[in-house]
Amino acid sequence: ATLIDLRKCIGCESCVYYCKDANAQKYPEPLKPFPEMYPRKRVKAEDWSDKRDETTRLTPYTWLYIQRVKVNYKGKEYELNIPRRCMHCQNPPCANLCPWGSAHKHANGITSIDSSLCLGGAKCKDVCPWRIPQRQTGVGLYLKLAPTLGGNGVMYKCDRCLDKVKNGEIPACITECPEGVQKIGPRNEIVREAKAIAAEIGGFLYGLEENGGTNTIYISPVPFDEIDKALDKGEGKPHMKPVEDTMASADLLSKAMIIAPVAGIAAAVGRNFNVVKKIFGGDTENNG
Repeated sequence: ATLIDLRKCIGCESCVYYCKDANAQKYPEPLKPFPEMYPRKRVKAEDWSDKRDETTRLTPYTWLYIQRVKVNYKGKEYELNIPRRCMHCQNPPCANLCPWGSAHKHANGITSIDSSLCLGGAKCKDVCPWRIPQRQTGVGLYLKLAPTLGGNGVMYKCDRCLDKVKNGEIPACITECPEGVQKIGPRNEIVREAKAIAAEIGGFLYGLEENGGTNTIYISPVPFDEIDKALDKGEGKPHMKPVEDTMASADLLSKAMIIAPVAGIAAAVGRNFNVVKKIFGGDTENNG
């Protein structure tokens, strides 16, 4: 898990730009013009390829950005800068309910989306309490399988520098922060430290219980309901409201049980399809 101490963040955006540098090879390079989707009114292209420098919200090219708020609490004004990215839930609905098996939770607590398997159907975004994943049209497996009817691209989000973490390294947003805003470690240790700091400063925690618990824990000197009231929210701009455990729903649990074997088969088919395409020429793993 990671601990993000909002008292320390000065909003310099070093984490934002180092994240972009570290993950540039994973960003989409869409094929244009986009295939015409059917039905036209329901399926619309989502294209961020000409707005790659956008840093005021989450996009397929910005997996981390800074939300800025001013909050009055107990007669004092606070200016807070909040690094926002995927919460990396302990029991992620995006991974549990992805019909193609492209979203996956790893043993190290990271949830990632395999761009070589994703069809861009946005189920992950629909079931995410914060609507974190963002879609880029004109890239991915749907172009090979059913460019008119299937998917509409690939979903992208923070994978917490998965390759680095697998190699025992630290995510770029943490190593390059000049203020030491974030800390990473085993979740039980991070939670223990977060609770100790909160008790010491009379602070507040977010992510400890949200959606059944996440692997991103925020600590703040002001309540998160006050922060949420002050946030500029909307598409690509997540809220900070309390979130009940999504997967505790019997309906969603039953869906997950049905989807899991289907998703496993779909993932196997997708991977084999990619292997065959590589062998005989052409590459469907269109990350860029």
